[in-house]
Amino acid sequence: MRVALLLTLALCSATLQSAPIDFTLKDLSGKDFQLSSLRGQWVVANYWATWCAPCRKEIPDFSAFHTQRDDVTVLGLAYEETDPKDIVKFLKRLPASYPILLVDVFNPPKALGTPRGLPMTFLISPKGEIVERYIGPVTSQQIAERIAKK
Repeated sequence: MRVALLLTLALCSATLQSAPIDFTLKDLSGKDFQLSSLRGQWVVANYWATWCAPCRKEIPDFSAFHTQRDDVTVLGLAYEETDPKDIVKFLKRLPASYPILLVDVFNPPKALGTPRGLPMTFLISPKGEIVERYIGPVTSQQIAERIAKK
């Protein structure tokens, strides 16, 4: 039992990154967006897809969080093989107040890796370190509580 617990703790801590990470992805207009441009802020990097019901449920909550907090930027990482125009069309029906970035499903950012499920969210510190990873739905309240712990 103790070995299993230690192994579980090792696996969990191995998924978090204690060194600053960076990646560059295209936004919906085709421009490069670099994570390191947000140093000094908390970043919520959320893998999502238009077909994912829990992902759709997170969008209004994350939009409000992004708008209300000056110290937090939410990034929507669109993880699906589709035309960006279809994502733009989707966002007209369910708008996001935060940047949406396009992820190549065959080559996701190495710093985050391939999501193990959708939604999957990373909390990145102002220093650029991954401090938390959430597999499955998460709320802005949970993220705010984690940020408060620093």
